[in-house]
Amino acid sequence: RAKEIKTKLGTLLQKPDSTIDFIIPYPEKPEKPPKAQKPSPEEALQWRDSLEKLLQDPYGLASFRSFLRSEFSEENAEFWVACEDYKKTKSPAKMAEKAKKIYEEFIQTEAPKEVNIDHFTKAMTMKNLVEPSPSSFDMAQKRIFALMEKDSLPRFVRSEFYQELIK
Repeated sequence: RAKEIKTKLGTLLQKPDSTIDFIIPYPEKPEKPPKAQKPSPEEALQWRDSLEKLLQDPYGLASFRSFLRSEFSEENAEFWVACEDYKKTKSPAKMAEKAKKIYEEFIQTEAPKEVNIDHFTKAMTMKNLVEPSPSSFDMAQKRIFALMEKDSLPRFVRSEFYQELIK
C-alpha cells in the first residue's frame, strides 16, 4: 500500500513534459488588491476577534500580508490564499497541477516558502495528494489558520498600522 502511494505521488510530482504545464495557476508575487476600500474603524475593529473576517476583506488581507512580510512570515497567508484558490478549481487536470505547485512551494521539505506544519499533517497531506480533491489541503490549511490566529493576529492587532486603522 505504501509503495502504491509512493508511486502515485511520484507520478504527480514529476517534472512537466510540455510548456503548457508551466502556466502558473496563481501569481508568484501577490497582485495589488483591487483598489480595496479602506475599512471604517468599526470594520477594522472586527478583525481583532476574527481572522476569518480579516482574510475575507481584501484590504484586511493586503494589510495582514504586508505585516507578515515585515516579519518574514508571509508564507502562511500565501499558503492560505493558494488553498482557497485551489478549492475553487473544478477541472481535475488543473486541480492536479495546482496541487503539485502548492506542494512544491509550501509543503515539501526545503520548499521555497515551506510552512510550519507537523509531520503527521504533512504525511496526511501527501497521502491526500495521491488523488487530489478540493479537500486535499484542508488539514494543513486549518493548522496554518490556527497558527496565524494564535500567533500572527495578536501581533498584527498590536502593530502601528492596525492601530492607525482603528482610530
